[in-house]
Amino acid sequence: MFEQLFIIGITGGTGAGKTTALRALESLGALTLDCDAIYHDLLTSNAQLNSELSASFTAASHDGVTDLKQLGEMVFNDPPALLELNAITHKYIGEEVRRQIADWTAKGGKVAVIDAIALIESGMAEKCDVVVGVTAPEEIRISRIMQRDGITRRQAKARINAQKPDSYYAQYCDCLLDGKSRPAEFEKECKDFFTGLFQRQGENNNDG
Repeated sequence: MFEQLFIIGITGGTGAGKTTALRALESLGALTLDCDAIYHDLLTSNAQLNSELSASFTAASHDGVTDLKQLGEMVFNDPPALLELNAITHKYIGEEVRRQIADWTAKGGKVAVIDAIALIESGMAEKCDVVVGVTAPEEIRISRIMQRDGITRRQAKARINAQKPDSYYAQYCDCLLDGKSRPAEFEKECKDFFTGLFQRQGENNNDG
C-alpha cells in the first residue's frame, strides 16, 4: 500500500479506548506496539533495565525484581521521581520499539502503530507520521477503569486526574477519536477512520 513504512502514534488517557483502536488497526494488518506491555515484558527480560531501576528506586526492588505497584506509589505524587523513572524507562522502551519496527520493515510490513500514554512527552511522537489522540467523557472512563481494574470510583478518578486533560491531546495530536461508544461500535468507527487514512496516505505517495 505504501512505498515506505507509515507510522501511526496512538495516545490518550486510561479508559478512553486506545486498546479498541489498536485492535482495529491490528485487524487492518498493522504492527501494534503497546508500550505499556513492552515495559512489562522488559521488566522480566532486561537485566540492565532492572539494574537501573533498582539503583534509583531501591525501596521498590526486591531481589533484583521491581515491584510495579510499590514503584507506582513512590512516584505518584513525586514529580522529580516520576521524571527520573520516565528517563530510565523511555530509553529502554524506545530501543525495543525501534528494534521491532526494524524487524517489521525487514519483513515487508507497511504500517506500524505505537501506543503510549506518554507518546508525546517521551519524544516518540516525533517518529510518527500522524499522531491520533483517543478521548472519552470522564464518567465513561471512570466506569471502564473501575470494571477493568476492580478499583473504587475514587481510585479511578485519581488515575484520570494524574494524567493529561483532553485539551492537551487536542493541542498536540493531529486528530482525535471520540471513544465514548461501546467497544464493538467504536472499533468499527476506528476501522472506517484508519481505512480512510491509509487510502489518503497511499494517494499522497502515488502523487509524490
